[in-house]
Amino acid sequence: MKPLVLKEQASTVAKSADGYVVNFAGVLSNSNPWHFGEQVVATVVGRDAKGAEVVRMDQQLDAVPPAGTLAFTGQAKASAKPVKVTIDYRSTQWRQAARVPSSLLKFPVTRVQTFKQKNGTYLVTGQVGNPYVLPTSGLLVTALLRDKAGKLLGGANTFVDDVRAGKSPRFILTVEGLPNSAKVARTDVTAGTWGSTGRPYEELALGGAVPVHTVKPTTAPFAKDRGRQVLTGESKP
Repeated sequence: MKPLVLKEQASTVAKSADGYVVNFAGVLSNSNPWHFGEQVVATVVGRDAKGAEVVRMDQQLDAVPPAGTLAFTGQAKASAKPVKVTIDYRSTQWRQAARVPSSLLKFPVTRVQTFKQKNGTYLVTGQVGNPYVLPTSGLLVTALLRDKAGKLLGGANTFVDDVRAGKSPRFILTVEGLPNSAKVARTDVTAGTWGSTGRPYEELALGGAVPVHTVKPTTAPFAKDRGRQVLTGESKP
């Protein structure tokens, strides 16, 4: 199995009432086409100017789908100001998917809007849908903010409960900690099932996808069945 790859990572440090808050975001990639990457743990480490460790936090991540990516965000508190923050991951377990990867459809995200607030935070809104017949008890929506060149600046996430086929509930989340010099030009929003394994995702896929064509035909049916030609030697039913 090919290991997961941390394609991107970003972090910012902001002063808080009781110390400092480290806001971090990253993107994990799974190049294995038939296996979920499960039980993944992200480790965030912050060090001060002298190289001393001032914060270390482990965060359980959601399963990384086959031939897919996982965007994740989080926060960690530090008593002293870290000048360097690194993100790594560990504890990957592999499990073969019960369905072909093409059946694992993406959850559609629409009407995404990003607004910069007076306090320097960014408000992200939009709608999320469910392409499957079965309802899902909840989806994790993750927004990643990028500059004009596509560089990852930061992000945040939120939960949307009870997402059913044919419905597109609204989500609202706030991205904090970006410096005033940050120039946000693009917002990437993804949604997915949450949990350390891919089973919630598989259960939706096993239940089937909503048919793409749901409009009834407008042409009249044939007045008489045209039947078929019986070939010589063909046995009758």
